[in-house]
Amino acid sequence: MKSVWRKYVESSLILKISLALILGVIAGLVFGKDAAVLTPFGDLLLRLLKFMIIPLVTFTLIVGVNQTKIGNLGRMGGKVFLYYVITSALAIIVGITIGSLFEPGTGMTLDTNEKIEVPENPGVMSVLLSIVPENIFTAFTELNLLGIVFTALVFGVAISALRSSEKWGEAGELVYNVIEGLNEATFKIMQAILLYIPIGIFAIIAKTVGNQGVETLTSLGNMVLVLYVALLVQVAVYLLFMLFTKVSIKDFFKHARTPILTAFVTQSSSGTLPLTLDAAKKLNLNKGLYGFSLPFGATVNMDGAAIRIAISAVFAANIIGDPLTFTDMLQIVIVGTLATIGTAGVPGAGIIMIATVFAQVGLPMEAVAILTAIDALVGMGATALNVTGDLVATTVINETEKKHQVEPAYQE
Repeated sequence: MKSVWRKYVESSLILKISLALILGVIAGLVFGKDAAVLTPFGDLLLRLLKFMIIPLVTFTLIVGVNQTKIGNLGRMGGKVFLYYVITSALAIIVGITIGSLFEPGTGMTLDTNEKIEVPENPGVMSVLLSIVPENIFTAFTELNLLGIVFTALVFGVAISALRSSEKWGEAGELVYNVIEGLNEATFKIMQAILLYIPIGIFAIIAKTVGNQGVETLTSLGNMVLVLYVALLVQVAVYLLFMLFTKVSIKDFFKHARTPILTAFVTQSSSGTLPLTLDAAKKLNLNKGLYGFSLPFGATVNMDGAAIRIAISAVFAANIIGDPLTFTDMLQIVIVGTLATIGTAGVPGAGIIMIATVFAQVGLPMEAVAILTAIDALVGMGATALNVTGDLVATTVINETEKKHQVEPAYQE
């Protein structure tokens, strides 16, 4: 048993995850809905990842703030926000273009008796206000990522000020050293969790494939296929960004593939965040940058979801035989971009975004009910692209920051 465990530990993580995906698909096809018995193993993986979100985001960002000039943080933050808005709009344009070319939904009929209750979209202003939490502890218990980022930034700046103070310099240094140690300890725990990831992925895939079955995929296969084509086009856009900024694509995907595959399986940008932060660390990116950009991106930057909105809109328009006009497309770009910012990165959030856009453009809500049948299948690809987009943004912006001399906020 010891030799088997040693071989498992020493094996490549991507190899273990790939095998888990293949075996999970096989188990789901063979056992069907009975594969749901594996649900606890998948739930445990999600719990472990969520367990790591708060310490990773908090400690990483506080340490990052203390290793970067405050002015640099402001500049990087502006770049991150602008990049996210542009790529979200670009993703919707890609989705509309690919959808218009392949025309998914043509020839299908709409069951007007099939309806779905869609939760209310929290809205952009609600998301922006949540940046400043009413209660620090509530922000942590409710896993309000933007509130956690704000809290970490504020305390990071305060600790930096203490370290440069004549009176409190020694105390500030002590607090910083403790947090830096906790940050390293958190990543050590993360390495242990990585050993369990293949098991959790196997369980989640087996359950998903077992529930969805082949019938769902074949009946709405055209919609799924078109969406994945659009996702690949968006990945090509990312590759152009990386080539332009001279990012090593090979090195990027070497470290990014684990969070991307995990996001694909779990369908949660937020839940995958600990792995995304771990990948950023292995890519040697600026802590002050990725400590902010990745949690922020997991909340507001959803290129995969944006493409999903666009393809779904084209799909619904084709079902009712009323193709989208240029004005409709323009509305989808604007409303869709705002919808992706105003919805959390958790499983099922895509349906809320789609419903928001459908209501604005006047598309039938009954089409949303049809799309829920393939929610898991399209959600997997969309979430994987969300996480890819966050990491690409952080890596590209990190390259643009290399021309600036990065110095610690505190100097001895």
